[in-house]
Amino acid sequence: MSTTAAANVRLSPVAQDNVARSSIWTAVPWYIWCALASATSAMVGAHWDVSWHRSIGRDTFWTPAHIAIYLCGVLAGIAYGYLILSTTFRKHAPLAESSVHILGLRAPLGAFIASWGGVAMLTSAPFDNWWHDAYGLDVTILSPPHILLFIGVYSVLVGTAVLIAGHLNRAAGREKTLARRVFLYLGGMMAVGVMLLIMELTSLPLLHNSLPYIATSILAPIVMAALSRVTGARFAATVVAGFYMLFLIACIQILPLFPAEPKLGPVYQHVTHFIPPQFPLLLIVPALVLDLFWQRTKSWNTWAVAAGSAVLFVASLVAVEYPFASFLMSPASRNSFFGTGYLPFGAGPQSFLARHVFNITDSGPQFAVGILIAMTICTLTTWFGLKRGDWLRQVQR
Repeated sequence: MSTTAAANVRLSPVAQDNVARSSIWTAVPWYIWCALASATSAMVGAHWDVSWHRSIGRDTFWTPAHIAIYLCGVLAGIAYGYLILSTTFRKHAPLAESSVHILGLRAPLGAFIASWGGVAMLTSAPFDNWWHDAYGLDVTILSPPHILLFIGVYSVLVGTAVLIAGHLNRAAGREKTLARRVFLYLGGMMAVGVMLLIMELTSLPLLHNSLPYIATSILAPIVMAALSRVTGARFAATVVAGFYMLFLIACIQILPLFPAEPKLGPVYQHVTHFIPPQFPLLLIVPALVLDLFWQRTKSWNTWAVAAGSAVLFVASLVAVEYPFASFLMSPASRNSFFGTGYLPFGAGPQSFLARHVFNITDSGPQFAVGILIAMTICTLTTWFGLKRGDWLRQVQR
């Protein structure tokens, strides 16, 4: 009788909401949430650090931005170190059946990949400090220690992707739906990361040349294609591109709220607050085009899908970004939303950025050839992303 009464008890709306929230947090293991926090910390710290260099200059290694970046390695070490040790030494470990053996240790494959990334990140820290001491200030994102750091960060992201893919492939029902959403968020952080890597190649004064479109075709399609295949979500690429755009727009809105003053010279621009990044590329348009295309080509050969995707991706990106870049060069964009009025202290008065003019190096035929090169590269990278997505759909360990 008491059992029947208990079965007939109906939870209040508040209690039902609490149960739902509890299931959301428990459906995905804590170490995955920790890994997502590490990815977010790296992306926030990296953009903060770029802004620091543009607003203040090279400062002490122990800036808050650097700490946020390397917190990624610490959090990844905590999450995946625990996972490897607990799966190796704990009897009846929950992931024992879905693990691989490496050097006498046992854990899911993604944990080993991400752990290596965390070690690479922490190794890059003293390397970066030594680099500055030995060679002075750098003015580029693609310095050797930064490349090592990026490899480490991206290894953490890839390892987390492999781990979540295995969880997604083993899950069912609500747990599978939540794992898919977590994966899409991770994909958004991956898109933020790859676009940061090519930030210097896609700067506003260059957007009327073919180079930015070639650079974008190298990495962005891999993320979009892989996430679309592994999650099976209808608008996966659009969601990933949306995360990227919202992240950059948030940086533009938040960073200028904090004071900053240059500590190095020469100082060409009067800077009183943090200088945010450039307004993001309109990747959401080609992403939406790809999603609609992929929904209608599920039975096509992978190479045919990749070739068609490349033409659509590059053509739609050029179609929207080329005229939008002209708008960003105009006085109408020099406001707090688009942020083109914010100039780094090192931008000389005769620089293209300070004069709000394009640095056009391509002639008409050269631009056309560059776009064809971008489509060719995009075919290869999209094919690679599609195949990696198919592989991730098979991951169980």
